[in-house]
Amino acid sequence: MSNSSPATIEDVARIAEVSIATVSRAIHMPEKVANSTRLKVNQAIAITGYTTNAMARSLRLGRSNMILVVAPDIGDPNFSNILIGLENEARAHGYGILIGHTQNDAQRGLEYLKFLNSNQAAGLILFTGILPFGHQTMTARLPPSVGVFEPVFNGGIPYVGVDDTAGARKAVDLLIAEGHQKIAFIGDSRTRLAYSRRRMGYDAGLDAAGIGADLRIVFEGDGTIESGRLAVEQLFMRDTLPTAFMCVNDQTAIGVMIGLGARGYDIPRDFSVTGFDDVPQAVFISPSLTTIRQPRTAIGKHAMALLLELLSDGQPAETEILLRPDLVVRNSVSAPSRNWTWK
Repeated sequence: MSNSSPATIEDVARIAEVSIATVSRAIHMPEKVANSTRLKVNQAIAITGYTTNAMARSLRLGRSNMILVVAPDIGDPNFSNILIGLENEARAHGYGILIGHTQNDAQRGLEYLKFLNSNQAAGLILFTGILPFGHQTMTARLPPSVGVFEPVFNGGIPYVGVDDTAGARKAVDLLIAEGHQKIAFIGDSRTRLAYSRRRMGYDAGLDAAGIGADLRIVFEGDGTIESGRLAVEQLFMRDTLPTAFMCVNDQTAIGVMIGLGARGYDIPRDFSVTGFDDVPQAVFISPSLTTIRQPRTAIGKHAMALLLELLSDGQPAETEILLRPDLVVRNSVSAPSRNWTWK
């Protein structure tokens, strides 16, 4: 959209693919609009930069009642349940939610910060794990902000998430208890703090069991299904195989299972596989995936409560809140096969 032409309600309706009347109801009477429709309208408002009358009223009162949620991928299975916790807590305190979907595009991230620069958002929730590059040129000062799901790598802002290290430790302890010693960790990362913390849990578990470095196999990854599948291919090319795969998330684990299945291996008879997150697909794949469950709705609720505390007092009682993860045992883990052979 042109910078010289202010956005109109018609622009919002077109992008959200709803009527102008629906946009108006979503703004002025959100309780009468379905959640899915309201989210589409809020996203369209974020994209266009449209200033609504509701926002104008907030500015006349000297404050905004909107919270900007910036996420790299709203299709991530973890996003929706965290958003439920965020929105429920926000509504209970008179705040609304705007969603900024960056699609992993740095420029989009900066565009969403226009809300902060024009005081249209009172606070910021970041799913991205990183502040948008060059944000200082967009706004001189960030409003109260909280990182969620992924610790903010370069921002030093408060964070609410799961205890990644403790969760990974539960997964590796299970594999060791089943008799596995040569366990591969798939998905290490130098830039994603959640992934590096899960690697720490992997190492801590192996250290406690006295399993040396010669039995440890670590592959970097980006958390996608394809990265898990490629890790399997690389392991076979190296002629070095574990008996179990501890994956940084469920998507990676699904990729590992696809790669092993394509080579004719059976899970868990030939290899055991664990994930992390407990996304909905984990229970439907075959075999169902043993994984670490994140309390996603509770994460969203605690993150919004922390942000509202910042908005009220300026100083949070805690700068990092880590919720307890749960081990969910399904069908992808068993003892190592004694008659294991390559196929």
